[in-house]
Amino acid sequence: MPIVEPESFKAINAVKFQINPHYLDANPEGHAGETREQRILEYIEANPRRYVVGLREGCMLRYVDGKLELLGSRPMRIFKKGVETYEVVAGDDLSFLL
Repeated sequence: MPIVEPESFKAINAVKFQINPHYLDANPEGHAGETREQRILEYIEANPRRYVVGLREGCMLRYVDGKLELLGSRPMRIFKKGVETYEVVAGDDLSFLL
């Protein structure tokens, strides 16, 4: 979270979804706050038309010639209001995010 509130969270609109990098499934011992999943679920409640992708360590998204792909050995989590959270792996069709 930002230390200073920015004028807007709008960026360059390169993607129409939110990317949650360094996504962790775990709730580390001693951590007294919310998990990543809890925060994302709160976000999609307030932003029902947005997808959020939980991008795990060592993975990245690449966009080439109109195609978006996941690179890496770990699956990526997909969050959207009204849709049960699910995972995609490298090679899956990600065109729904574009």
